[in-house]
Amino acid sequence: MTASIAKTFYPPHRVLMGPGPSDVPSRVLDAISRPTLGHLDPVFADMMEELKGLLRYAFNTRNAVTFPVSGPGSVGMETCFVNLINPGEKVIVCRNGVFGGRMIENVERCGGIAVVVEDAWGKAVDPNKLADALKAHPDTRIVAFVQAETSTGALSDAKTLCEIARRHGCLTIVDAVTSLGGSPLMVDEWGIDAIYSGSQKCLSCPPGLSPVSFSDAAVAKIKARPKKAQSWFMDLNLVLGYWGGGGGAPRTYHHTAPTNSLYGLHESLVILQEEGLEKAWARHTRNHLAFRAGLENLGLNFLVDEAHRLPQLNSVFIPQGVDEKALRKTLLDEHRLEIGAGLGDFAGKVWRFGLMGHSSRIENVVYCLNALEAVFTAGGMKLERGAAVAAAHQIYAAQAQTEIAS
Repeated sequence: MTASIAKTFYPPHRVLMGPGPSDVPSRVLDAISRPTLGHLDPVFADMMEELKGLLRYAFNTRNAVTFPVSGPGSVGMETCFVNLINPGEKVIVCRNGVFGGRMIENVERCGGIAVVVEDAWGKAVDPNKLADALKAHPDTRIVAFVQAETSTGALSDAKTLCEIARRHGCLTIVDAVTSLGGSPLMVDEWGIDAIYSGSQKCLSCPPGLSPVSFSDAAVAKIKARPKKAQSWFMDLNLVLGYWGGGGGAPRTYHHTAPTNSLYGLHESLVILQEEGLEKAWARHTRNHLAFRAGLENLGLNFLVDEAHRLPQLNSVFIPQGVDEKALRKTLLDEHRLEIGAGLGDFAGKVWRFGLMGHSSRIENVVYCLNALEAVFTAGGMKLERGAAVAAAHQIYAAQAQTEIAS
């Protein structure tokens, strides 16, 4: 049998406005293409130290144990759970979407006992329910929740949830995959003990790295584990021999780190630092408000109440009678535009529009609204041409006037 001769792969250009990955700036792509260094090269080690400092800035923390795990956000999640949970320990998990459910799975695979606090999909985690669960289960050791639930676009009050957990003597594990760099996040001020994110969302780096950070209390528990963590690769007592140290301390070989991907993450964090965290948060909110005005002009209704709505992940109900798969295919084929489908309970019921990182730009907002209008009109909807974009521009104009006045 003769194999066909493969050709070099050239991906098509897309406008990425789904739940991730987001558009990647040319500066980050350029950084990834630079010469590969050995993962124990002293020059690379210097870059690693800078990278850790940049992540501390993004997380708003002074935690010594702050670094990117070699793997996507799911590996960051597992790193937190396998290191902090001992068999038989009770863990309260707040579930209000797909990724809270994955937390439960991690607890059970670690031999822990999961106590589930349920909230409806599309709702924020209810702090009162967490407080009641902790009173009912005073032997709980850890509280885990998702700050920004990517499956729905709901943003929970991480500060309040952490305060409640701390009053009951619990450590916290927080999912910040979609919030890091896009929404306010204060690891030290809020008392978060273990947190993980992903490189491909608001940091606008290609997928494959998961920034994590651990408090001193979390590190102390990890070092005092009665048994080894069930995962060799994610065992922080081993990994930190490579990522730890600093100040010229020798590094021990653990695994071959993805050097070029780490160049890209470093550059994405440099870009974030240049913009400034607060300005990045404000940009995501500004573009969300304009995008919301345009979507509502098109007759689309949001899943999440405005008070708990995540600016960088916009979930809207699909209009009645629309073939949602066909529409997404048309957007991809004819407009080069990727948007997200619903997950779990909302599969086939909502679309998810991402405005994350480099994708959170005025030109993307306008491009997406124009594409939606074109596809809706072709499908028979009666819409005023250009009205959605005009609604978005009205918001931008009002925001500009407010900034001038202030």
